[in-house]
Amino acid sequence: MSLKTFTLNNGQTIPSLGFGTWELDKEEICVPAVAQALETGYRVIDTAARYMNEAFVGKALAESGLKREHYHLTTKVWVTDFGYEQTLRAFDKSLKKLGLEYVDLYLLHWPVEGFRRSWKALEKLQDEGLTKAIGVCNFEIDHLEALAASSNSKPVLNQVETHPLFQQRTLFEYMTEQEILLEAWSPLGRGDATLLTNPVLLEIAKAHGKDVGQIILRWHLQRGSLAIPRSSKPSRVESNFQIYDFALTDQQMASITALDTNQRSAGDPKDPEWIAKLMSMPIPD
Repeated sequence: MSLKTFTLNNGQTIPSLGFGTWELDKEEICVPAVAQALETGYRVIDTAARYMNEAFVGKALAESGLKREHYHLTTKVWVTDFGYEQTLRAFDKSLKKLGLEYVDLYLLHWPVEGFRRSWKALEKLQDEGLTKAIGVCNFEIDHLEALAASSNSKPVLNQVETHPLFQQRTLFEYMTEQEILLEAWSPLGRGDATLLTNPVLLEIAKAHGKDVGQIILRWHLQRGSLAIPRSSKPSRVESNFQIYDFALTDQQMASITALDTNQRSAGDPKDPEWIAKLMSMPIPD
């Protein structure tokens, strides 16, 4: 099956559904999960230095038998490695752990002090062909504007918490205007019971003969955002991928839009205490 793709603002394309690896930090869990995802048909694999599983992801990719150009690998520089030279060193470590000659997308993980200097490093890595594209995570509009004011390039995407209960509408509208793709982490709301048992979603799921997770992922796709669900359960990895054989109606899309509470479930990038906590979490050598 040929996956729908999104075209990035640098002209490259990216498949419209990815596989996240956050918390898959043990080899015996991560390697088979990524292998299952690749076998199922996922072609975007998302990892990060902070996840401490890049070597496991790299092993699964190497053992998959896929040609390098047939999958899209994303990783991220952690906040305690921000700075120009520090970011270049961090990228080198990540590349060696992954066992790759280049990555498809390299991201700044959070908008902390020093992100402008790190962005310059990302631009250098892109110029050298070591990453095909560069982007950010958890950036708010003011962060994106600050980056635009101090650089010659814009992110191809911004990876942020997004799901029906926290839809990031204002940010999404701004990013759409700027041609920056929204990539949704925690696209299923971290398994929030109030979301997965929501009567509106259950009714829509019943109408399509699908489960609620598939309805939510289809909502992301039709909205125009890339989702990266994560699971170590083979059945869930497979079911999350089955979103291309149906479509939500305009009314169903509107019903899901009406579920927005504008309440995030994880860290706020504008919360000084949260940022301080991140900065106190260096990656072990």
